[in-house]
Amino acid sequence: MIDTFEHALPHGITLSCRAAGPVGAPVLLFLHGFPEAAFVWDPLLLHFSRPENGGWRCVAPNLRGYEQSSRPPEVEAYKARLLVQDLQALIARESPKAPLGALVAHDWGGAVAWSLANQAPELMQRLVIINSPHPGAFVRELRHNPAQLAASAYMNFLIQPGAEERLAENDFARLWGFFQRFGAQGEPAWLSEDVKNQYRTVWRTSLRGGCNYYRASPLRPGDAHHPGAAALELPESMLQVSCPTQVLWGLGDHALLPGLLDGLDAWVPQLQVRRHDTASHWIVHEDPIWVMQQIQDFLGQAVQR
Repeated sequence: MIDTFEHALPHGITLSCRAAGPVGAPVLLFLHGFPEAAFVWDPLLLHFSRPENGGWRCVAPNLRGYEQSSRPPEVEAYKARLLVQDLQALIARESPKAPLGALVAHDWGGAVAWSLANQAPELMQRLVIINSPHPGAFVRELRHNPAQLAASAYMNFLIQPGAEERLAENDFARLWGFFQRFGAQGEPAWLSEDVKNQYRTVWRTSLRGGCNYYRASPLRPGDAHHPGAAALELPESMLQVSCPTQVLWGLGDHALLPGLLDGLDAWVPQLQVRRHDTASHWIVHEDPIWVMQQIQDFLGQAVQR
């Protein structure tokens, strides 16, 4: 059973959440990306909350800008430090006496998770990243890999004024196309009409917030108004992740290419990479059993400190 509730955080942001499992049990926290929302994690929340799978307290927030979470209109409200602040406050509410068992994150949720793991590794025992590039690798690939630069060109559409209105046109036609352009072939089998209606409910309120993540980030291809990653210098201290980390990657991702996996161990010493040969960016939907099994195995490993 999935519970829904809201956390009003001390700094004025409210996050609507979905959860399963007993309050007080060790916590797994799940972070969604764009253009999704917390509901995409429901199968994993139910799986890991079952006693035979660990009996975890599983929590998936809607990130700021999404669903019923606070949706500030200003682009500046989506800077990375503010998104990290949201998670720090949420973890203080959900897991006040112990670090998270794991932080599990996909796409934009992964971008925030990499930052949180760098800045506050004491808040988690493990990190699981699903098709979300490490910032050091992303800067490198945007600068030196023309194929990745071309694959990321869609970001320059999402930052344009009025992008949210264009995404909403014709029953969100461009957004349904995202599920194909990022790796699926034709209409994805998992995208039933019921699932589409869940997306429609979120998109009617959340597209501005989702686009503002891209507008607020310098980690993108440059355009006539902003140099993007070409002008970005990230100090090594901002790239190191010390906690045990598992990276799951669908190699059929057309937006985030496999070169993003190269050299990760220079920043993430305790690294495990698991590649899925046929899945795409939407691996959580396409092969949830594989994803759950990989995470289950990772959770069973001893944490080295």
